[in-house]
Amino acid sequence: MDGAWQRFRAAALMLARSGTVKERLQAAYRLQLADLDSAQLPGDVRRDFEALRTALTREKPMRGEDAVAATIRKLSSREADELAASLIEIFASYARVQDAEPARPAPAVLAQPSGKVIPLFALEARP
Repeated sequence: MDGAWQRFRAAALMLARSGTVKERLQAAYRLQLADLDSAQLPGDVRRDFEALRTALTREKPMRGEDAVAATIRKLSSREADELAASLIEIFASYARVQDAEPARPAPAVLAQPSGKVIPLFALEARP
């Protein structure tokens, strides 16, 4: 599984915890997704994530806060619900992309000839 997908999964799980939707949304975004490089995401997932990022950082912060905190503070409960649902939709979309990709085989380990002979069985002990 790729690391970005794991971060979306962790964010989705954070939304399922207790607390207000604003608290959960802020924690999920800040702890799992805020520093995620959207260039590593597949097409539609990237577009939707960038829209979510824009929606969560749209407000000008007051002294001592960042744009995420300012935006969350100004969101109505309905807006916070919609953004949380959007995050879940992005996660579901990403999961479908992950399922559609063929499993990548593990890289083969090539043995390097060493010239040494390694015995597979110990010699029987002689009395």
